[in-house]
Amino acid sequence: MKIGKVPESVLKRSVLRQLKTRRDEIVLGAGLGEACAILAPGGGEVVLFSSDPVTGTGKDIALYGIHASANDIAAAGAEPVAVLLTLLLPPDCEERELKELMAQAEAVCASLHIQIAGGHTEVTDAVNRIVLTVTAIGRAKEGDTVATGTAKPGNDIVVTKWIGLEGTSIAAREKEKELLERFPAYLVEEAKGFDKYLSVIPEAAVAGKSGVCAMTDVTEGGIFGALWEMAESSGVGLEIDLKKLPIRQETVEICNQLDLNPYELISGGCLLIAADNGTDLIRNLEKENIPAAIVGKATGGNDRVIRNGEEKRFLEPPKTDELYKISFGEAES
Repeated sequence: MKIGKVPESVLKRSVLRQLKTRRDEIVLGAGLGEACAILAPGGGEVVLFSSDPVTGTGKDIALYGIHASANDIAAAGAEPVAVLLTLLLPPDCEERELKELMAQAEAVCASLHIQIAGGHTEVTDAVNRIVLTVTAIGRAKEGDTVATGTAKPGNDIVVTKWIGLEGTSIAAREKEKELLERFPAYLVEEAKGFDKYLSVIPEAAVAGKSGVCAMTDVTEGGIFGALWEMAESSGVGLEIDLKKLPIRQETVEICNQLDLNPYELISGGCLLIAADNGTDLIRNLEKENIPAAIVGKATGGNDRVIRNGEEKRFLEPPKTDELYKISFGEAES
């Protein structure tokens, strides 16, 4: 299999169809496009869990991993409250590296008001670089959660901030030397700093209060992958205007230089929403200084169409994320 997410057909056939045990307390379990499990222990609240490994970069892995898992919880309409960190360290890892990673993890969690509640740390020759898996835990009132697969025909499709933020930030850090040979330093520094946009907790909170139909944070596979997963899990079609997808010029320039497709590039920091009234939602987001755009509509049937002026193409199942085209770990520090 190719590097990246397991193909949808394999996921359905060899993973999801093997899961047969059910418990009444689990109100949302494993499913296509669903990033969180939801447990209802009673008392009017539900508890959410989401796990994410960091595989797309070897730098600042605590930063990207904690944001990814916290975003999964927020995109489900809940409040992230804690994380568990599993760290696998290669034998040549120095204590200094571990300490620096944990300091970064604590700083990110402090900024999000999330506690590092535990985890596991192990040295093993099964890995040749530090591997971090983050499990986030969240809470919400029963009935307040939002799924990926609950979009309806007629919904406005809304995208917050800009696509490609996370991938641009990682690419700028991993390929800084190469990019500085082509672009002015201020552009590369701005792109590296896109990590300041990684959290979708603020816009997810606004969306939840606005009564949206479906949400998902845009991660591996980029905006095209997220659109497909929302449509496929909801059983709806799509009409999307490519020119309305918001994208920063820094992303355009860096993707052109590195031969990356920004629409299939990991896009943490961007929230995909299906709403009955996208105009009202955008107005509410703008009150919190969060940019957003209506990029199309959910439709009946199964056609998922991307329009670019007079051109028309059909959306395909998610491919390997464009970020994996970059070879990591090269001497570019």
